[in-house]
Amino acid sequence: MADREATTMLIIALILVIIYTIAPCSGANVKIGVPENYDGIFPWYLAKLRNLPGNYTDLTVTGDDEGIFGVEAQLLYALKPLDREKQPSYSLQVSFITSEHRQSFTVEVCVNDKNDNVPTFIEESMRGSVQLGLLKGIPFMQVDALDRDDRNTAHAELRFSLIEQTPRIPSSQMFFINSITGEVSLTEEGASTLDPEMCGRYKLLVMVKDMAGKANAFFTNGIVTVEVTGNTWASPDPVRLQENLPGPYPIPISQVKWSGSQAEYSLEGEFPEMLFTISREGVIYLNAPLDRETQDQFQISIVVERPDGREIAKPVELRVMVGDANDNRPTFPQAQYHTVVKELAARGTEILTVQAADNDDPKTDNVRIFYRLVGQIPESPRALFRVDRDSGVISVQADSMEGTAPQYTLTITAEDAKGLNSSCTVVVTVQDENNNPPVFSQHEYGPFHIPEDALVGTTITAVLAGDADVRGGDSWQVDYRLESGNEEEVFTFVTDKQTNEVSLILSKVLDFERESEYILVLSAQNPVALVRGRYGPASTATVSIYVDDVNEGPILSQSHYEVTVREGEEPGRVIATIRGYDPDSHPIRYSLQGDTKKYFSIGKYSGELKTVQALDREENSTYTMEVIAVDGRNSSLSASTLVTVQILDVNDNSPVLVGDYSWKYLCTPRWEDQALVLASRDSDGPQHGGRLNFSLRSDATVRRNWKLTPINDTHTNLSLNIPYLAPEVYTVPFTISDSSSPPRSTFINLPVTVCPCNVRGNCKMAAKQLQGMPTIQSAVGILLGTFAVIGTILIVVFVRLSYKNPNQPSKTNQERVPLKISI
Repeated sequence: MADREATTMLIIALILVIIYTIAPCSGANVKIGVPENYDGIFPWYLAKLRNLPGNYTDLTVTGDDEGIFGVEAQLLYALKPLDREKQPSYSLQVSFITSEHRQSFTVEVCVNDKNDNVPTFIEESMRGSVQLGLLKGIPFMQVDALDRDDRNTAHAELRFSLIEQTPRIPSSQMFFINSITGEVSLTEEGASTLDPEMCGRYKLLVMVKDMAGKANAFFTNGIVTVEVTGNTWASPDPVRLQENLPGPYPIPISQVKWSGSQAEYSLEGEFPEMLFTISREGVIYLNAPLDRETQDQFQISIVVERPDGREIAKPVELRVMVGDANDNRPTFPQAQYHTVVKELAARGTEILTVQAADNDDPKTDNVRIFYRLVGQIPESPRALFRVDRDSGVISVQADSMEGTAPQYTLTITAEDAKGLNSSCTVVVTVQDENNNPPVFSQHEYGPFHIPEDALVGTTITAVLAGDADVRGGDSWQVDYRLESGNEEEVFTFVTDKQTNEVSLILSKVLDFERESEYILVLSAQNPVALVRGRYGPASTATVSIYVDDVNEGPILSQSHYEVTVREGEEPGRVIATIRGYDPDSHPIRYSLQGDTKKYFSIGKYSGELKTVQALDREENSTYTMEVIAVDGRNSSLSASTLVTVQILDVNDNSPVLVGDYSWKYLCTPRWEDQALVLASRDSDGPQHGGRLNFSLRSDATVRRNWKLTPINDTHTNLSLNIPYLAPEVYTVPFTISDSSSPPRSTFINLPVTVCPCNVRGNCKMAAKQLQGMPTIQSAVGILLGTFAVIGTILIVVFVRLSYKNPNQPSKTNQERVPLKISI
């Protein structure tokens, strides 16, 4: 039994050596890691000392004051359990004697931790206070716990949790505890509903667990008492500061205070950097003068933070209002104004309002402005204008502006109650009004003589109506009108806008015989209405114009005549009458030019145009000539017109076949698509010629053998209508007709050769003349005669070859030498 226990202990010792020799334990020759609180059989073999020499003696271990360790047969053992919390490691000296010398080495025994300690809170009574206004997640206290196990292991890795809150008002989840750090803060509900009047104290049941909060961990509960306190953190009262304070700066203007934990303050808002600052104690300073006109108030946000930069509570607001000081002079929005006053304006007429602006506070008297008229150029006459002291309205002071200068420059000043002022100029233009009508210098103009052949655009005269209003204005401009005498619009006029002079101009051709005298009534008015006065006789004038007679040439009623005549008409027929007249009632003589072939004639005095001979459209379809009309008393005066005679077509030509077909032929048996293309022509125009129609004679044999197929209006195909026709020269009878009604026709007997053809389509023999069909005897005779002739020719050829080549060539040579035939 003892041997079995020894064997078991040896195995356990070896296993422990393998397991714990790899545990970290620094500073020794031999390092051994062993667990604490061993509860097995003792002695407890820890490890075998492998670095002993083979011939050692007197092996001892020292360094253990409690006598816990011993060595036997190279095995290091312990006699009782080890406690890491009491002593985490042991440094042992192992010595032995070898070769009569004592040697030693160090063995470091590291006690490995076990989770054998329950975590405990450091403070038995844990208390904290939370300030009203604290933001969610900002810790206001921290709970701390201790675990005696090794901090480098999970045995001492602590986790905190909130178990219960008492009381649960106004919410059951008012607080939150950080599971790792133990920091206690408000939840969102807690931050928004915390109220010391509703509940001033809370008790929190918190738990701390080791092993990072695992299910098998040790834990301890504790009570945390939280007092709810008020806070001085609130928005300070608004501050009103006068602009341009003399200083010295910085000037304290307000203060805030966070009554809870240590805090740091900062300012945010729309203001220049460093204009406002805040000290560590919460005192807010103004560091430079303020300008109300630049910014009349400031909204400053005051931020409170922990030293680590986390915001503790919501920012509070400080409103700074800037009071006004009269430090701005009134100014006009523009340096110069332009306005107009009519010359007939009555006293008190308002012409312009000038308004200056003062950047001071509009709620104070600093912006009250007074206006004064301090200068007028030109100065005379004086007292023409005035300006209202309070409103800045400029009005007419004089009874009338008639006869004054055309323009005035006024200087207006604006001044506030402190005497600060500025000025502007007002340019006043005196506008002319139409109080003077235009007046002609004389009542009658003329008479003026003008020949009836005067060119259109001729200037007859120029007149002028003067106006006493200001030159160049609408009141001075004159509009002229021809009131009477120009009903046929023979005359027009052009006005010079620079001088008001009007030029009377001829706009139509004059005719003495129709009108020899014109009396024109001309009126003058302004384009704008008269303000005072009226238009009288002085604004009207009469212009007399006489037309002088001039001998004029004849005039033809048309510049071009278009005449149509049917060809073949009987000569002497009147085809047109040329109409002309002389304004002076002189006789007119007519003549022709351009009729070189003398086909036409014209009556010398009647103007009747006649044909002299019959006309042929096919010879010439159009004739163009000129008719000259000459004044009977002055041959230098004449007029001319063109006459175009169009010859109308008559169906007086029959269609004809054109082309030579004697050398053409058709193959028999019939070749598909082979045909003779027949062409025709009609000299008449398209109305009568038009489409030409080909038709075979109404004969059964002809229509059986032949076929006509139209190609277009003038061509047709002639082809065989049957597969085979005996070789001969045939006469094909057909008719060509035009498209007129009634039509004209031409009968044609066309010889057509029909013959057998070789593969290339060439005719193999000429066909006989048309003498009837050949007999069998004649065909046989012809055949025998043909064979006799061919045989004779072949005999002659072979005889000649025998004389030329006495030696018979070899078979090879015979194949290579071509046969020579002489005929």
